[in-house]
Amino acid sequence: MTHLTADSVAELFVGAVALAKSGERVSPRGVATREVLDVHMRLTQPRARLLYAPPARVINPAFAVAETVWHLSGSDAPWIFDYNARLRQYADDGVLRGAYGPRMRKWAGNVDQLSRVVEILKEDPDSRRALIQLYDPAQDAAGHKDVPCTLGFGFHLRAGRLHMSTTMRGQDVWIGMPYDLFFYTVLHELVAGWLGAELGEFHHHVGSLHIYENHLDQAEELTAVTASAGMPDLTTPWRGFDDLLAQVEARDVTGHPGWDTMAETLRSYRLWKDGAREQAWRVADKIDGPLGEALIAWYGELNRRASASTARETARTR
Repeated sequence: MTHLTADSVAELFVGAVALAKSGERVSPRGVATREVLDVHMRLTQPRARLLYAPPARVINPAFAVAETVWHLSGSDAPWIFDYNARLRQYADDGVLRGAYGPRMRKWAGNVDQLSRVVEILKEDPDSRRALIQLYDPAQDAAGHKDVPCTLGFGFHLRAGRLHMSTTMRGQDVWIGMPYDLFFYTVLHELVAGWLGAELGEFHHHVGSLHIYENHLDQAEELTAVTASAGMPDLTTPWRGFDDLLAQVEARDVTGHPGWDTMAETLRSYRLWKDGAREQAWRVADKIDGPLGEALIAWYGELNRRASASTARETARTR
């Protein structure tokens, strides 16, 4: 087993990319890939969850927020495509069959595994049974396009600190990892808050850590990486949590400073997508902390891509 430890997602990302690039060549589903098997990553400061690594890798923080809200609310609704249209290619009949939300909040239609984790640890703080299962053979052997990469989560409450671990069958380090770790660490922070516990370490276990060979050139440009400051506190009472998520999805004010920054991030991005670019910039500029900085960087990246596309089109027509 290979071990990586870091204080921030940015540092962990750099180490994971370097490791994956050195991996063995494999071609699952005919796609050229570099892969390292059996990797364990440890994140000591889970709230330092935003990646900023220009120009090689700039993430869309609005999608990170949207996906997190989508998962936590138990949804598989198609509104997530408004924040990442590429996900449509993995949908069957317009639905992502491997969506984590329904499995986490409504397993078999009625089991809220998230609620049960909190109940278990309140009843028995030393329990080893505080688990959330995501992979479901009854569904995932059916051959649909979207099969969960994450098998499940485990929580251990020890000495007043909540530690969380994930287990993944595979992790695409370049595209998926920054967004996955954003969601996982928000979940970790929330459960710790519901238990009145300190935030412990986050552990990430990956069966196949990989990078697709068509991303290797970009990965070679990974030189400047900034570890984000810790994000604002997101702890909130369990009672009313689903209503709060609905408010964030609707891009409304929640009255919770941390979640308001999440809602404003979504509002700004929807303005951008609707063509109100100047207004989107103004909203982003007023978002305090790492999310606002990341959103401004993302808009800069979108402008850069648009300019590059225009230049290529102009060159072709000369």
